[in-house]
Amino acid sequence: MAYKKEKTIIISALTVTFFLIVRFVPKDKIREAQLIFLFKQVLTWLFGLIVVEMGLIKYPYRLFFKKASKSSFSFEYFIYPALSVLYNLHYPEKRKLLVRILFNTLYPSLITLLEMIALKYTRLIKYEKNWSWYWSFISMFITNYLSHLYFKWFFKN
Repeated sequence: MAYKKEKTIIISALTVTFFLIVRFVPKDKIREAQLIFLFKQVLTWLFGLIVVEMGLIKYPYRLFFKKASKSSFSFEYFIYPALSVLYNLHYPEKRKLLVRILFNTLYPSLITLLEMIALKYTRLIKYEKNWSWYWSFISMFITNYLSHLYFKWFFKN
């Protein structure tokens, strides 16, 4: 099978993400998690489609909806929104500014690092034209920040 490695990686990432959500979303925070998840889906699906349609990124192998969208449904619609749930529910709101800055930087850095590994060793993603890792980092940083602002606004007391 030509894309056996890529299929295994996607299924593994979906499975790990699912178990992270089950393990690290407290039962009393499910309502908040749903809101974050849905809001992040809107952001990532929109930005993901724009980037793909502009020809900046290609996803040579996609497990789901291959004919419906050129975007990575697995990442844009499940994995990244689910990671955003964990980001928002465990955000160090009452910690020092330095801790919050590190948290805000570390989250997209780890995801960007994984993307760079996938870029180099798999056919899951391919950068085109003027796209580079720092655009991925910046877009994730901004969408994480927007989702956190929305989360704080929606659940303010």
